Amino acid sequence: MVTGATGHIGAQLCQRLWREGAEIHAVSRKAQVDNHGETRWWRADLQDREATRSLLAAVQPDVVFHLAGCVTGGRGIEAVLPTFEHNLHATVNLLLTLTELGCGRIVLAGSLEEPAEEGTEVCSSPYAASKWAARAYARMFHTLYGTPVVNTRCFMVYGPGPQPCTRFVPYVISSLLSGEAPKLTSGERKVDWIYIDDVIEGLLGCARSRDVLGGTVDLGSGSLTEVRTVALLIARLMDTEIRPEFGAIADRQMEQVRVADVRRTYDQLGWQPRTSLEAGLRATIDWFRARDSRPGGGN
Repeated sequence: MVTGATGHIGAQLCQRLWREGAEIHAVSRKAQVDNHGETRWWRADLQDREATRSLLAAVQPDVVFHLAGCVTGGRGIEAVLPTFEHNLHATVNLLLTLTELGCGRIVLAGSLEEPAEEGTEVCSSPYAASKWAARAYARMFHTLYGTPVVNTRCFMVYGPGPQPCTRFVPYVISSLLSGEAPKLTSGERKVDWIYIDDVIEGLLGCARSRDVLGGTVDLGSGSLTEVRTVALLIARLMDTEIRPEFGAIADRQMEQVRVADVRRTYDQLGWQPRTSLEAGLRATIDWFRARDSRPGGGN
């Protein structure tokens, strides 16, 4: 079962699971159309306790990939309730119901924004706090109730596939395709960028390995690259003379700089990233170009 199955990672994960012959149950808050029988779609709001129980009782999943949530980097107070409800309340409902029903393993998608260890850092945003709290609940459920849960910490995921063009890589590519200079921050933040196919391999590894239950697995590249460098690399790969406008918008407060512990992940899963940043960006650019060249393509 995949929650958040219409999202960037969720949609690509469903395609990969289908190719491997899995029986896929995809969950969305909005009604979806079955795709030629490849996926069984369910409409459910995981904040609703009874709806969550009915869903899990019907599906009885062997593995749940919990990717649904409210993703926002905003620091404003208006982000507090949406992130709490979608990222924490819904996750606790899922953990509680899975534990009560005795269903299979749950793989939770965390974020580089959350503090690395409980109690050592201040959360930089409502989103980070909600993800940090969800991870703490998951560890508690595993310790007290034996819930088979795996926490993952996904770093800056990019790659082909439908996704909001407000995200950094899609925004830069789409702007350049439109002949416009992307308006960016100073670009000085260093980020661990990870290609989507590598993330999916890591998630599948977390669903299979017995050695990671109750723990946290980093899914990143293990190296840091400045936002400015990535934007300029995209422009070079697109062979355009348009240059990003750095400093056009203010940097966010308390931006996190963290790098994945890929050596530890390799010891846990035998997993390591395979796609270089340049190769991943080339594939992403090619996907956006192909999409925009189709009839009715574009944003």
